[in-house]
This record gives sequence, structure tokens and C-alpha cells, in this order.
Amino acid sequence: MRRLPKLILVTAIVVLLGFKLCSYQVRETESALITRFGKPIAEKTEPGLYFKLPTPFDVVHKFDSRLQVFEGQQEETTTKGGEPVIITPYMIWKISQPQHFFERVSTDVEVQKFLLSQLRNHANAVVGKHYFSEFVNTDPDKIKFDQIENELLQALKESTEDEYGITVDSVGIKKLELNEEVTQAVFERMRADRQRKKEDILGEGRSTATRIRTDADKKKQQLLAAVESRVIAIKGEGDAGAAKYYKMLQDDPELAMYLRDLEALAKILENRSTVVLGAETDPMKLLREVPELESSKPKDSKASQQDSENKEK
Repeated sequence: MRRLPKLILVTAIVVLLGFKLCSYQVRETESALITRFGKPIAEKTEPGLYFKLPTPFDVVHKFDSRLQVFEGQQEETTTKGGEPVIITPYMIWKISQPQHFFERVSTDVEVQKFLLSQLRNHANAVVGKHYFSEFVNTDPDKIKFDQIENELLQALKESTEDEYGITVDSVGIKKLELNEEVTQAVFERMRADRQRKKEDILGEGRSTATRIRTDADKKKQQLLAAVESRVIAIKGEGDAGAAKYYKMLQDDPELAMYLRDLEALAKILENRSTVVLGAETDPMKLLREVPELESSKPKDSKASQQDSENKEK
């Protein structure tokens, strides 16, 4: 009976050791692969408590299943147009299939080499499909950065997920640089582009100014022609009136002057007007008395009668 507690204690220790050797835990941030004599027999991606044969029969390999950021090195590559650019890409990835990852790239060093080579190769290939103007442009609509990054993401997914057990969540270009020679060329190109836009704007302004001047000259000529036509018409009316008075003046000068004064008076008094003139002033004297006019014809007949009387004598 004295050995019973010791026996229970030893049994408990053996059970605990056996439980520890035959079980393992997978946390929320982990995934695990179980190998038996070096060969994969199971992978666990869900958190929980699992059992296995004791080591060295079964070995548990755990991996970090969280998203991780890998930044590539600065690499010089060329665009579709041949411009050399220096890019620094990055990718966010995680281990989605522990068995494939273990079989292909198990150590951290191999993982770094693999991700670096994949990122470099695909970045060079994708950048080489696009012109430099699609990376840097004064017109935001011509920049295709999102499209380029999406193409790089699809290329990395196809090459890493099924074969290497790596899922790429997102890809981006952290930095885009140019060497001094290319930078100077880009500045010159931007200056030329702005100069071209400036010339276009000035040309459009000159064209508009020319059109406005042409329209103004045309309207000016039309107005001058209308004025000249009106002047000719007024002059004609004046000449016609003058001719009428001239003929009347030739036939009877006093009657002509009388009619002229009468017409002037009618024009003055056709509206409500107040005019202060002397009574002897022409044509106001017409209001005082009607002048005696001697017709030229009776005068001529009287002279002819006197001439005939003289002849009879």
C-alpha cells in the first residue's frame, strides 16, 4: 500500500509524457504538416489539438499562415519603348498549402530566394509590355499603374499558388526611379509637350482673332455700303427737290421764294412748338399779310397788250 502513491505518480507522469509526445496544437496563426519518416502524411490548416505518433515516427512542421510582406530589390529594367527604369516591387503573400510549400521551399533562405526570383522575373516581363508614358504622364487618364500591378499579381498567382503552395494577396511597385540620363530626357520631353500645348493654344487664339477681325471688317463694309447707298439716295432726293425749286425759281422767283417760306413755316409748326420771331422775319411775315404776287404770265400778257397798242399807234 505504501507504493501505491508512487505508482500513481509515475503512471501520471508517463501518461503526460505520452500525451505530449503523441499530440500537438495548431494555433490560429499557424498551419502544420506531419511527416512520417520524412514523407508528408497530413497537413492541418485549421486551429486545434491533434494527435500523432511520437517522434521520431511522426514529425510536425509548423508554418506561419499570416500574411507577410516581401520587398524585392531595386532592379533596373526596360519599358516597351526601351527606357531604362529602376523599380522596387513588393508582394504580400501567405502559405496556403503547407505540403507543397514544404516540398518546394522549406527553409527561410530558400523562400527568400524563391520570392525574389519570382518577383524579379515577372516584374521585368510585365514592365516590358508597357511604355514609359503609362507609368509617368501629365495626363492622368493615360497612366496604367493599376493595370500593370494587376497583371503582375495574376502572373505571380499562376506561378506560385498551385505548385509552391503560396498565395499572393497583392502586388505593388513601391518605388519607380530613373537614372540621370533618362530623367533629363523625360524633362526635355515634358518641356516639349508643354511647348506644343502652348503653341496649340496660341494658334487657336490667333485663329479666333483673325475670324473676329474678318467678321468686323465684313460688317464694316456692309455698314459703309449701306451708308453710301443712303447718302446717294438723300443726295438724289435733294437734287430732285433742288431741281424742282430751280425750275420754279426760273419761272417765277417770287413765287418760288414764297413757296419755300411757306414750306419752312409748315415744317416749323407741324409739332407743338413755341417760336419767337420778329413780325418782319421770313416766313413769319406770312402770318401778318399775304404778299402781293405778280404772276409772270399776266405780266407778259399786259406787256404784249401794251406792245400791240404801241404798234397800233
